[in-house]
Amino acid sequence: MIAGKPPLQQSQLFSLKGSVLTLSILTLISFTYFSFKSLRPPLPFSPPTPQITLLPSSATGTNTTTPSQPRIVAEKKEGNVGEEQEDNDDDFFTDIYHSPKLFKLNFEEMEKKFKIYIYPDGDPKTFYQTPRKLTGKYASEGYFFQNIRESRFRTEDPDQAHLFFIPISCHKMRGKGTSYENMTIIVQNYLDGLIAKYPYWNRTLGADHFFVTCHDVGVRATEGVPFLVKNAIRVVCSPSYDVGFIPHKDVALPQVLQPFALPAGGNDVENRTSLGFWAGHRNSKIRVILARVWENDTELDISNNRISRATGHLVYQKRFYRTKFCICPGGSQVNSARITDSIHYGCVPVILSNYYDLPFNDILDWQKFAVILRESDVYQLKQILKSISHEEFVSLHNNLVKVQKHFQWNTPPVKFDAFHMVIYELWLRHHVIKY
Repeated sequence: MIAGKPPLQQSQLFSLKGSVLTLSILTLISFTYFSFKSLRPPLPFSPPTPQITLLPSSATGTNTTTPSQPRIVAEKKEGNVGEEQEDNDDDFFTDIYHSPKLFKLNFEEMEKKFKIYIYPDGDPKTFYQTPRKLTGKYASEGYFFQNIRESRFRTEDPDQAHLFFIPISCHKMRGKGTSYENMTIIVQNYLDGLIAKYPYWNRTLGADHFFVTCHDVGVRATEGVPFLVKNAIRVVCSPSYDVGFIPHKDVALPQVLQPFALPAGGNDVENRTSLGFWAGHRNSKIRVILARVWENDTELDISNNRISRATGHLVYQKRFYRTKFCICPGGSQVNSARITDSIHYGCVPVILSNYYDLPFNDILDWQKFAVILRESDVYQLKQILKSISHEEFVSLHNNLVKVQKHFQWNTPPVKFDAFHMVIYELWLRHHVIKY
């Protein structure tokens, strides 16, 4: 018994027990610590910046483990040198875009995935735009109809489609002398036929459908079909907020007068000696005021009539080359082909229209290559333009040259041209449609 042992042995026994107890406690603490550590989730992986190399070049070919994701990306870049050079276009990293890197990534995803189904029904002489020539200020409609048929975005399988294109050509109907009332009836009957034959409209009440028209007659012909205007995406050349245009749903189609009579303007700032230029018909209130206030000014070149061809060959277009700022007042509609003319010829556009959703406004920062004014600013027009320093004008002009490719139609389409920009706008809008 412990009580019968000598005091020394008893002390040694208690000391041994204490050591064992202490060791047990330390073991328990260590086990608990490492157990909790093993249960803690790993720290989130933060990819290195492009300047950091994860693996030294000398290790290439000696590492037998699975390469990390950054290394895989690097190897893909090395294997697609030409493609990467195209993607590294300096234009993407300038402030002419609201979010240049986001635009680049979304555009690449769009090219890979986006699919559009074109309804095949309807009389081709009535509905399908089959342009004999892609000219005139409403050519944007014809270019889109032709390009979408030939593009990689078209699918013959409606079950794969993200959006559905309703190929209504009001411009085509107008050419046949159809009245607005009859146009509305034709559009209504055509849509009723599509809704009865296919299940796709009823899934979203038309939210994943769109139609294209660049003529104001198209707006008038379709406004009599309210369920089309309110539900479907309208791609139109007259996007005025006060006539039913819905910015987050509809798309502003640039009105481009093609073919251009002269080559694009470029780095020609030294040739632009005139302050401002406008010539045209006084078919709106703002144009009447512009002509009345400034037509006799010595620094602003303002004409209240179009320049007659009798004065010389391409005199009107050549004025764009010699002018710093081209005034773009709204006409019978807020849109104007003069805006894209100004961009093409390198003349900084001065937007003088209220309630205007500018083309690609959610992609491009128009403040970086244009002057945006209210119509009430027309009385201070010269003072405003003269207050822009030479350095600011040079910056506006240089940025203008960078966006020219976005306001050019091509057949077949070219990457980042007007067709692809419109398709990109549609790609953005399809993401908000849920069904």
